[in-house]
Amino acid sequence: MDFEPYRGELVAYCYRMLGSFHEAEDLTQETMLRAWKARERYDPARASVRTWLYRIATRVCLSALEGRARRPLPSGLGAPSEDPGAPLTPAVDVPWLEPFPDARCDVEARTDLRLALVAALQLLPARQRAVLVLREVLEFSAAEVAGQLGTSVAAVNSALQRARAALARGDGIDAVGEPVDAGTRAVVGRYVRAFEAADVAGLVRLLTEDAVLEMPPVPLWYRGRREYGRFMERVFALRGTDWRVERVAANGQPALAAYAPERGAGHRLHSVQVLTVAGGRVAHNVVFADPRVLAAFAPSP
Repeated sequence: MDFEPYRGELVAYCYRMLGSFHEAEDLTQETMLRAWKARERYDPARASVRTWLYRIATRVCLSALEGRARRPLPSGLGAPSEDPGAPLTPAVDVPWLEPFPDARCDVEARTDLRLALVAALQLLPARQRAVLVLREVLEFSAAEVAGQLGTSVAAVNSALQRARAALARGDGIDAVGEPVDAGTRAVVGRYVRAFEAADVAGLVRLLTEDAVLEMPPVPLWYRGRREYGRFMERVFALRGTDWRVERVAANGQPALAAYAPERGAGHRLHSVQVLTVAGGRVAHNVVFADPRVLAAFAPSP
């Protein structure tokens, strides 16, 4: 039996459940291993290979989530900062939400990987999370999901209603421009040019009035064009102005790999910035600087 064609979508599923790309890869490998060991017991009359694999993956994910704290972004933990000079001290004890590097996996439904949605999913109880993704994103039937979770169709439908209601209270999970959209690409292009020119005023002009900037693993975040601009002034003052930026993609959203100048050593990958573009402006920028995250986006040697 060949399970490999399902690897990409299983990684995406585990990522939606865990909020960590690295853990998703590990749990997918665990799913593949369990499936291989159980291959002689697989009954094609009871379920397709895909449905069977998702049943195994769901059990693996739910087991991994037992007793675990959710993976947040800084904006999900408290009020925004008003001090652009606040210490940039990483909170290493927080299991931060990670981005999903689009280039690493062959996944079609990337709109259902967007950061705001994955962050909202982390607020749901684990089984509700599984029901919502399996039913709404992957389009399994209620009966199939009941089999995957070892429960009843009625329980699946009830969990789906509760999960939908919880997500409906979320903010901005639908207002994301697609990376391939011409308007979005133009906005990102202008943002890149302003960033590489260290043009803070130019960056600010591209923002919505209440744009959000956050930087896991630093637990600070800022709201509003003024605060965003003041923080970017600090960045260029501290790190220099000769930055290089490459366009990448993460979570089905436009993203930037930002390379900071290194004295006598060219440039070093400093951060991956995942942008939310809405209404022709940048509404949200999540700047990931954790070395483990950066490794998933770094060019292959």
